[in-house]
Amino acid sequence: VQLQASGGGLVQAGRSLRLSCRAPANIFNSDNVDWYRQAPGKRREWVATVSRGGATDYAHSVNGRFAIWRDNARNTVYLQMNTLKPEDTGDYYCAIGKIWGQGTLVTVSS
Repeated sequence: VQLQASGGGLVQAGRSLRLSCRAPANIFNSDNVDWYRQAPGKRREWVATVSRGGATDYAHSVNGRFAIWRDNARNTVYLQMNTLKPEDTGDYYCAIGKIWGQGTLVTVSS
């Protein structure tokens, strides 16, 4: 597994979770890092991106609640998810270019 995503779990609405995505240095530094999610029965959707230079971009649905950043010393990208809502439930995936990690499940109960 080239990308290791972790940090998912079951939380109540309004709480927070932090996801991590770690990669080997040569992959980590090769491209932007994206987070996607897929809710049950729905299409995969883009959540956030951090560029190699640290610039960030967010989907409208998470803007202001989620934060993405990269720790270059640890070859890790983090996705801090605050004020979680039941509609944030899904499998979360990190991707670097065309390389995808396995999903980590986030379940938000109401």
